[in-house]
Amino acid sequence: MTLTFYKYQGTGNDFVIIDNRQLSLDKNNTKLISRLCDRKFGIGADGLMLLEPPQEEGDDFTMVYFNADGNESSMCGNGGRCLVAFAAYLGIIKNTAIFTAIDGKHKAEIKNGIVYLQMQDVSTIENHTDHLFLDTGSPHHIAIVNDLLQYDVFAKGKEIRNGAPYFEKGSNVNFVEKNEDNSFAVRTYERGVEDETLSCGTGVTAVALAMHEIGETQNEEVAIKTMGGELKVTFTKTEKRYTDVFLIGPAELVFKGEIEC
Repeated sequence: MTLTFYKYQGTGNDFVIIDNRQLSLDKNNTKLISRLCDRKFGIGADGLMLLEPPQEEGDDFTMVYFNADGNESSMCGNGGRCLVAFAAYLGIIKNTAIFTAIDGKHKAEIKNGIVYLQMQDVSTIENHTDHLFLDTGSPHHIAIVNDLLQYDVFAKGKEIRNGAPYFEKGSNVNFVEKNEDNSFAVRTYERGVEDETLSCGTGVTAVALAMHEIGETQNEEVAIKTMGGELKVTFTKTEKRYTDVFLIGPAELVFKGEIEC
């Protein structure tokens, strides 16, 4: 079988995307999905996404996301932004989109090539002695560190991801260093990829909300610098939750190709 694919990246977080509106790809074939994401024996990506027909009223499409290990995953923010750009490329949408992912419905808008993706509201942020924890569509452990560029993200991230209280289920792990009042640098170890990625959209979102929650910033627009580029997160803080949460950044087509499966 010859499979047509598209390679997208959002601040260095890269994805194989397949137009699966005909539902021709077997979503249970974890070996195939893992091979397509393999950087030595396949195309190479942090994850794979399928754009599928809408299942919910009012939607433009459905997002299905797989980690690089071939297993269906929780929400991917940068992936969602890339899929919106892909939908525009296919002509499914123009500048606005509504779609459903594993964590629910999302709205998005493209302005001057930048994708604004609305994330889910967040009502619970756990503040522990040495870290914070929250779910922004995916679970995120957040720790503030010094000298982030020299920090051993792989070793420490792997240890936390597999340790208590996460164990087999795991958590993404974010290490944060403050730059200015509303600017932070972030490096993320992603479960499913089992390595550091250049950027993580749900992680960036989690960091922005967590830093606001503990008073590291008073702004409701936070700039985040990842190893792959810069993103912004905007939100509104109400008495009980964070609402109108948007992940904002570029999403670019790298190339289109075919692969024999």
